[in-house]
Amino acid sequence: MAEHKHGSMDTKVQQKTFEGFLRLSAWGAAISIGVLIFMALANA
Repeated sequence: MAEHKHGSMDTKVQQKTFEGFLRLSAWGAAISIGVLIFMALANA
């Protein structure tokens, strides 16, 4: 097996992917809440 040096891995791609996931999750939650509010107002 190859030697592993702790802290030597480049994590820029993983960080960008995680930031994109968080952004998508936030948008999805906001849209879901908006749809629920619209449904509540339209039903009244």
